[in-house]
Amino acid sequence: MAKYSIKNTVTGLLLCCAAMLSFSSNAAVAVVVNPGFADSLDQATVAQIYLGKDKTLTPYMQSGGTADEFIDKVLSRNASQYKAYWAKLAFTGGGRPPKELGSDAEVLKKVASSSDAIGFVDAGAVDGSVKVLFNL
Repeated sequence: MAKYSIKNTVTGLLLCCAAMLSFSSNAAVAVVVNPGFADSLDQATVAQIYLGKDKTLTPYMQSGGTADEFIDKVLSRNASQYKAYWAKLAFTGGGRPPKELGSDAEVLKKVASSSDAIGFVDAGAVDGSVKVLFNL
């Protein structure tokens, strides 16, 4: 009887952890630009900007779950692959990775104050100082 109870407890804990992980990894991400930016950009163009292939805007990012979600959904990579991509590019003189800022507030402030900036933040952090291109 004790075996069955422990097995059920472990299974329940694993299911609970899996649910929490899937919930936390599905945070809404907003891709934002300066409100004066007149164009609209799709995910493919934003990916080109963050991969250094399109230099129309200066990309800013941050670390953490929001960045992981963005890298996964827009760049079709994981964080390690993205870092390796930029390490290789930097080593060969092919460019520099996007500047990393510390928080949503810093990204919003930088994008709001720079006409050529693009960034991403948790969708819940968006305020009227930026224009949302799209949500993930």
